[in-house]
Amino acid sequence: MNAETALASYAARSSASPGRRFAEAPATSRSEFQRDRDRIVHCTAFRRLEYKTQVFVNHEGDLFRTRLTHSIEVAQIARSIARNLGLNEDLVEAISLAHDLGHTPFGHAGQDALNACMKDYGGFEHNLQSLRVVDRLEERYGAFDGLNLMFETREGVLKHCSLPNAARLGDVGRRFIERKQPTLEAQLANLADEIAYNNHDIDDGLRSGLLTIPQLDEVDFFARNRREVELVFPGITGRRAINETVRRMINALIVDVIATSRENILAAKIHTVDDVRNAPPLITFSSAMQDEAATLKRFLRRNLYQHFQVNRMTSKARRVVTELFGAFINEPVLLPPDYQVGAASGEAPSPDTATAEQARKVSDYIAGMTDRYAMREHRRLFTVGEI
Repeated sequence: MNAETALASYAARSSASPGRRFAEAPATSRSEFQRDRDRIVHCTAFRRLEYKTQVFVNHEGDLFRTRLTHSIEVAQIARSIARNLGLNEDLVEAISLAHDLGHTPFGHAGQDALNACMKDYGGFEHNLQSLRVVDRLEERYGAFDGLNLMFETREGVLKHCSLPNAARLGDVGRRFIERKQPTLEAQLANLADEIAYNNHDIDDGLRSGLLTIPQLDEVDFFARNRREVELVFPGITGRRAINETVRRMINALIVDVIATSRENILAAKIHTVDDVRNAPPLITFSSAMQDEAATLKRFLRRNLYQHFQVNRMTSKARRVVTELFGAFINEPVLLPPDYQVGAASGEAPSPDTATAEQARKVSDYIAGMTDRYAMREHRRLFTVGEI
């Protein structure tokens, strides 16, 4: 039996999709969204996520989360919620695994630095870059550039987009212009991302020593769950206590999303994907849980993301990205040939016409780097004696 026949009426179905940008024969043993997931898992950009930072730069410790482990955790949370709501698990998994493919090295510090470098050339935004990766940059197939993913997967990857960029993107950007919503699966992947990084950053912050239990007890959501763990398991301490607390926090958020989203769908009389697109966002926390999540987010920003030790590393990261961009844009011959405009033909275009195209190739090259590769490239270019 086709697994999609058991889905809720408002779930996305590959049989009703606008399809792929380039026509392909249908898969014989998988749904089209399963096929998307498999293409993402096997692509080069996905493997690179293993060495791209979440909060802590890769060399700072082996146990901290990376973009790869984060993406897997997002997919797990999203699939659990999708199953309870009758949504398409394969689609939500594909979106979750692809959502960070365009992230730079060094997390948001790298993105901010690259965006500043690209301000005269259209800017840089990691959601757009993730779409660019799956639409153009991956080179796995002879018939087309990119991964040729289904429309709904591409739409879910593009979480945010300015109106000028949306106009340039055609079909996948239209919803931003028309002020419509993406599928419930896309909305779910977005919220699962928030659940994963907020709660797992607590774990990494405690593991690093940058956060302490007394600090976190200022956040009622954490303190309440920690007290519950101590009541159920008297005398529990250390990693076991932390893991139990974070696990219960994630569970509380998931239960709240399922109940609230189900109520939203019922109240809005949602029956089809078109109903979803014309409604307000439906995959949400309750107002009470939204307040708790926002409080946690503010705490993490103040105490972890802006911690002086994190600031020191992000300052270095910005400098590495900025200096790499400056070196490559001023001397494109320092780039591998694939990233030099005109290198394939042997005749580079004039500097005036090539500048924007060359800048975009530089940003593609830097955005594709892992943390350690970016640091290695920086040493090669700026340290005497390095090759």
